[in-house]
Amino acid sequence: MMNEGTLDRSLRTILGIALISLVFVGPRSLWGLVGLVPLATGLIGFCPVYRLVGLDTCRGPARKGSAKIAL
Repeated sequence: MMNEGTLDRSLRTILGIALISLVFVGPRSLWGLVGLVPLATGLIGFCPVYRLVGLDTCRGPARKGSAKIAL
């Protein structure tokens, strides 16, 4: 089940790649590995936190019990 829209997925993927690049360039800190989370959720299209709070940025037919936020 997907709960992220196209814009949301694109931004997460870009953010994830940018954070991961901090491991190799710039401060060269392992904190850049935090970028794996937005990268993974962006590529998969599912965010567990969105599920917990009932958000869905995916356009399509309304699902019962989910809030729609258009990005």
